[in-house]
Amino acid sequence: MRLLILGGTGPCGLQLIEQALALNHTLVLYLRSPQKLPETITKNPAVHVVEGQLTDKEKLLEAMDGVHAVLSALGPAVKNGPFHPGNTPLAQAYVLLIDVMKQRNVKRLLLLGTASMKDEHDKFSVQFTLLVSGVAVFAHNAYKDVVAIGQTVRAAEEDLIWTIARVPILTEKPEKDFVAGYVGDGKIGTRLSRAAFAAFMLKELESNEWCRKAPLISSP
Repeated sequence: MRLLILGGTGPCGLQLIEQALALNHTLVLYLRSPQKLPETITKNPAVHVVEGQLTDKEKLLEAMDGVHAVLSALGPAVKNGPFHPGNTPLAQAYVLLIDVMKQRNVKRLLLLGTASMKDEHDKFSVQFTLLVSGVAVFAHNAYKDVVAIGQTVRAAEEDLIWTIARVPILTEKPEKDFVAGYVGDGKIGTRLSRAAFAAFMLKELESNEWCRKAPLISSP
């Protein structure tokens, strides 16, 4: 497939790129700072780089040409913590992205989310209540943006086939095994390797098991 990847310079995005290339996908990387990626990626013949901002509709339209699906690893930068902008910039980017996808007739969107995006299938969990409450208090603007992303995607027209891969605390472990479910279901934990996040995204791209759903993914 020809895949458009957003957030490719972050640690989750790098995992997506590397695993997608290993599966012989052709990639379009939409990047604000292409120089952050190693030349082993940017010079790969299966990779096409488009430089642009998340607010640049014309550049997004260019990047979306001929794409079969969009995979997004966009999320608030951890280093920004409480200094994330208060105007929900990522949610606004998804509004534009979904509009561009519609114009280019691209219907499949898989994206990174967190447990802050509540789901009707979630049950009570002390661990996740504490995790989400901590983010809401100490990184409120980031929390607000993430919640708004979920609302934006869920409100999209029915022809958009989305999957939100909600993640707990991310780790650098190399294991790619994962379980998918919902908060409080007895099988979901509070840790997930970034490698396993990417593995879930690429498996879901093929299986379409979680269309228009927002499972929480964790390591077994």
